[in-house]
Amino acid sequence: MAEVPEGYKEVPPEDRAKAKVFFDRGRTVAGTGNFEYAISMYLNGFELDPDAMEVHQELRDISMKRKASGGKAIGFLEAMKLKRPTSDDKANMINSEKLMSFDPGNTDHMQSLMQSAYRGGYWDTVLWIGPIFQKANADDKKPDFNKFIVLRDIYKGLKRWKLAADACQYALMLRQNDMDLTTELKNLGAMDTMESAGYSKGGSFRDQIRDMQKQSLLLIGDKDFADFDAQQAIIAQAEHDYKAEPHDPGKLTRLVEALEKTEHPEFEGKAIELLQEWYDKTKQFRYRQRIGAINIKQLSRMERSKREALIKDPKNEELRNDYAQFSREQLEFELKEFQLATDAYPTDMRWRIEVGKRMFRLSRFQDAIPILQQARSDPKYRVDAGVLLGLAFFQAGFNDEADDTLGQLIKDYQLQGDDRSKEMFYWRARVLEQKGLKPDAISHFSKVAQWDFNYKDVQARIKKLRT
Repeated sequence: MAEVPEGYKEVPPEDRAKAKVFFDRGRTVAGTGNFEYAISMYLNGFELDPDAMEVHQELRDISMKRKASGGKAIGFLEAMKLKRPTSDDKANMINSEKLMSFDPGNTDHMQSLMQSAYRGGYWDTVLWIGPIFQKANADDKKPDFNKFIVLRDIYKGLKRWKLAADACQYALMLRQNDMDLTTELKNLGAMDTMESAGYSKGGSFRDQIRDMQKQSLLLIGDKDFADFDAQQAIIAQAEHDYKAEPHDPGKLTRLVEALEKTEHPEFEGKAIELLQEWYDKTKQFRYRQRIGAINIKQLSRMERSKREALIKDPKNEELRNDYAQFSREQLEFELKEFQLATDAYPTDMRWRIEVGKRMFRLSRFQDAIPILQQARSDPKYRVDAGVLLGLAFFQAGFNDEADDTLGQLIKDYQLQGDDRSKEMFYWRARVLEQKGLKPDAISHFSKVAQWDFNYKDVQARIKKLRT
């Protein structure tokens, strides 16, 4: 069985069991014709188990029955509230599904649901809504080209090459002379042919997890230990298994995970020693990388402790200076670790964007620019790397380049009013302001203010420019 791509979020069995209570209640009340209450029960269940593919379809069947019986869409004001994006991808997904439950043919709701589920790691939900979304867009009197591109890019991110090729084919039907799309369609077909993982043949990510690991391991991996004795018992068992098969990398991994879960320096130190032994023995970078990840977690705990101390005593200059110095050292350590990962995995752009972020926060703007340019070549990081690239140009004094970069992002980005679009418009307004283009700057600041009146210092900047 192929490895599930990194980023998938497995739902613990205990949460699935809790969610089932809501789903069962929803089925019962739906049978009485009380569709609104049934919808609310399903949505409550998704708070616990957001990736239950079959249950999503049950809810859609209920919503179609509701619509056939004369049910109306959600009111304008409530709909606007639900459309407002948050930093919680699961909440965004559930809000979009609520909107879609009351308006099951709306492709904008389908797109928002799919994008939020993808970002949140709820990929079985992505595989459920994707074909529905694609067919609805294709059947529309005026199919939206960009929606097929959204489908293509998400499927590519999941390595579902056949599905990505299908979406690309629909997009090509709308722009038949687009040579780039023609080339990409051929490449996706080749990837589907070469890929032996079986992703293109269907099957849920949840089933892949179930096939790859025994249920007992899932329970151990997801269990929140109630006390230190329980943790030590798990460690003792993992140590026993490892000593019985000291050459088994899987036994090492389970022991390291058990040691890490304690968040205790002594046990973490033991995990580091084991990983170092395996790295010295095998020269496989993943063991060295795991050491860095443990160290980064330790530094994060130290940073949190220092920050909390400063919050309690904000006028203490000694604490402030100590925190500033520590934060810089933390960034420099993380930068070195991510640079090592970039060298080890040169085609994996997730490490490059992490390098770019640290360079930016260390005010190494010109060093960050070429790294971020490389990172944005990956569709998964195109927007995040692009925004940071625009800011790096701006901070480095390259205002025209910043303007072009952020302007193109705004043009290509499909959503309006979410956190990303606010950031794009705000910083492009700052660039336009710096260039002396006041009317354009005011227009961009105004757009942000209409979405979020309290965003950063947008009110003061609008007043200043208009004055």
